[in-house]
Amino acid sequence: MDLRDIKEFFKDMLKYIIVTVIVLILVIYVVSLQQVVGPSMNPTFENNDIVFINKLGYRFSNPKRNDIVSFNYSGTKYLIKRVIGLPGEHIEFKDNILYIDGKGYMENYLPDGTITEDWKLEDIGYGVIPEDMYLMLGDNRKDSMDGRDKKVGLIHKKDIIGKIFVRVWPLNEFKIIK
Repeated sequence: MDLRDIKEFFKDMLKYIIVTVIVLILVIYVVSLQQVVGPSMNPTFENNDIVFINKLGYRFSNPKRNDIVSFNYSGTKYLIKRVIGLPGEHIEFKDNILYIDGKGYMENYLPDGTITEDWKLEDIGYGVIPEDMYLMLGDNRKDSMDGRDKKVGLIHKKDIIGKIFVRVWPLNEFKIIK
């Protein structure tokens, strides 16, 4: 092997190294894949669906109501839920209606017949949602470990990984999430 072969080898390897570094940066800081575990987001997402998460968006903006997000729960578990309550709001469910600061709010994303038990923010120890915290709920209200439970409670913005923006699996249900 002469010097020319060695130079050519390193020249070729440099391309692969650059591509690998770019992919790593994208996965660490921009997007990632996550599998949906459990029925808490039915019918929006089913168990074992695979989704892409935009990890960059919330570095420059705040979550909005109805965004579907992934967040870090208890340091080792990642949950996917819908943003229901924003900082400064009082949230309450009464007679199957969501009230935000005393005004009724239609949850059009829920299937007909969905029942949400009466609940209010005070049940988890808050009068209003503190700054940089959010109330997250699953779409399958009967079978969702979410913000209504004191164990989960409100989620701090720093624990939000990102917004779900596309379902990629199963392939026949590929969908861009708004």
